[in-house]
Amino acid sequence: MSSSNYRVRRATLDDIGQLTALWQAMQYPTDDLARRITEFQVAEGADGKVLGALGLQIVERQGRIHSEAFGDFALAEHLRPLLWDRVHAVATNHGLLRVWTQEQAPFWNHCGLLQADAEALQKLPAPWRGASSAWLTLKLREDVESVLSLDKEFALFMQSEKQRTDRLHHHARVLKAIATVLAFLLLIAVAAWGVHVFLRHPQLLQH
Repeated sequence: MSSSNYRVRRATLDDIGQLTALWQAMQYPTDDLARRITEFQVAEGADGKVLGALGLQIVERQGRIHSEAFGDFALAEHLRPLLWDRVHAVATNHGLLRVWTQEQAPFWNHCGLLQADAEALQKLPAPWRGASSAWLTLKLREDVESVLSLDKEFALFMQSEKQRTDRLHHHARVLKAIATVLAFLLLIAVAAWGVHVFLRHPQLLQH
C-alpha cells in the first residue's frame, strides 16, 4: 500500500477516543498519555481513522520517542517511516540536540539511532533515568551552549595570552628605557671625563 494513502499530523483532543483504544491494546497508561496528547503524532487512513501513533516528549532540549502504537502491526512498516519523518521534523523545529528511545523495533536502528554508550547516557535527562539503560540515541546537532562555553574559554585564554604578551612588551619597553638612560648617563660620564682631562691637561690639544 502506498504511503500516499496515509496522512500524518499532530494529535488533537478529537483523537482521544481512537488513541485510547490503541493505548489500551498496547497496555499503556492511558490516563497519563491522554493528558499528554499534544506530544503525539498520528497516522490516519483515507477515511480519517487513526491507524498509528507515536509520542515525542521534550525535556531539556532533548526528545524521547515513546508509546509507539498501531491498530494493525501489519501496517507498521508503512507507518513508521511517516511517523519518524514527522517526529524528526518536530525535533528539528524545536532545536533539539538529541532524540532517545527505548522502542525495540529494528526500524529505529535503521533510522540512525544507536545504542547509547556510557558517555551518551551522561546526557540523558534526569526524569528519564531509571533501572534500564537500554536506550537508543541519535545526536541531531551540537550543543550550542557547550560550543559557546568552549568559545568563551578560548576567548578567555586568548585574552590571558594577550595580557601576558602586553606585560612582556611593557617589560621590554622598560628595559629599553633603562638601557637608553644608562647609555645616556655613560655618554655624559665620558664627556665629563673628557672635559675634566682637557681642563687638567690643555696641552693635549696642542699636539
